[in-house]
Amino acid sequence: MKIVIAGAGSVGYHLAKLLSRENQDITLIDKDEEILDLVASKLDVMTIHGNVSSKEILSQADIGQAKLFIAVTKSEETNLLSAILAKQEGATKTIARVNNVEFLSTTQKQYFHQIGIDKIISPLQLAAYEIERLIHRASLTDNFDFEGGQISIVGFSIDYNSKLEGKMVSEINQGQLDFNYRGVALLRDHSTIIPKGRTKLQKGDHLYLSIRSKNIEKVTEFLGIESKPIKNIMIIGGTALAHRTAELLQENYNVTVIMKKKKDGNEFLKSLNKSLIIIGDHGNEDILAQEGLSNMDAFIALTENSESNILTSLVADNNGVFKTIALVDNDMYTHISQKIGVDTIINKKIIAANNIFRFVRKGNVEAIATLHGVDAEIIEFEISKSNRITTHTLSELELPDSSIVAGVIRGEKSMIPGGDFILQKGDKVVIFALPEAIRKVEETFK
Repeated sequence: MKIVIAGAGSVGYHLAKLLSRENQDITLIDKDEEILDLVASKLDVMTIHGNVSSKEILSQADIGQAKLFIAVTKSEETNLLSAILAKQEGATKTIARVNNVEFLSTTQKQYFHQIGIDKIISPLQLAAYEIERLIHRASLTDNFDFEGGQISIVGFSIDYNSKLEGKMVSEINQGQLDFNYRGVALLRDHSTIIPKGRTKLQKGDHLYLSIRSKNIEKVTEFLGIESKPIKNIMIIGGTALAHRTAELLQENYNVTVIMKKKKDGNEFLKSLNKSLIIIGDHGNEDILAQEGLSNMDAFIALTENSESNILTSLVADNNGVFKTIALVDNDMYTHISQKIGVDTIINKKIIAANNIFRFVRKGNVEAIATLHGVDAEIIEFEISKSNRITTHTLSELELPDSSIVAGVIRGEKSMIPGGDFILQKGDKVVIFALPEAIRKVEETFK
């Protein structure tokens, strides 16, 4: 598939990196020649230096043959204009990144579709929704819902007081429980493992389970995971993401937002009528303490500085805050965060890439997710026709060892299937797969 990406910034680069693994025909356009040279040295993609809003530049990219055009530059106006031009010049499908969440309304999206933009995406909005979801289930470090929450993939750490430390997966007896769950992934020292029966769980491991969403509370109780209702939340940062997150959370929680600039505070006050706005140095531990850090149930660090977000989250953890979330833009931090005490990392570029990725997948892909720090993907397929996969058991399908069926949704019913399970037309199948297994899995379900 020929794909043209406008913008070689963090989102564009991450997309190009992921898509190049798929052996797609990728062209990356940017005005910054130095960034393009860096990308070309790392990725097998074609690069074009120039303004993507220029028809001449789009022509150089052979836009008329593109199946997908993705505009993710830092300029909202450039993204919208270039997507419209790309559609006019023959691109099959166009996606534009925006910052203004008002553009995400149904009316606005219909208008954009009429003028040539097939999908509008806001990394800011997607990240804010993910933070809201994580606060709702604060005892977990990660939570991804499929099919409206019928199946969930949840993550938690094996710490010093976990009843699972030192046990093999086969020793975790589910026979006496009134619910099922499945271990789908284990993150250990930067390596991703699909747990088998003899896999022994160690302190510091990060385990991901697939469960029926209605059983989350039962699972956390069984595993001995501490649970605490969230009431008081502190957010630091004067960023757009901090603003949007506070807007979402202030309806159900007591929200305090701390930022350095009075100008930002005045802007926040226009819509945050239920939040407490504080002007102060959020990097100063004494200021955080004065504003009630030790009384907070959750701390969300959303400044523009990844290191500051991690460090202040550690301060919050040391002050007894139950849930900490930090925004980062560096992949390296994603792997180390939970080991050093930060519950959850938010990375906007990964979230945005997940949302866009389904447009380049084979088969009937319904949804895609990437677990933070885990080198694998969770893909939801819909079985659209009767064929070999509806006449053989899961074990007979011979899916790769580095993949696992995490769950199946059949109508209103969700299931954690065994090896003797047979899929039916109309089923939604959630599969966890390491990189080397993805192509085989997609070929099976296409």
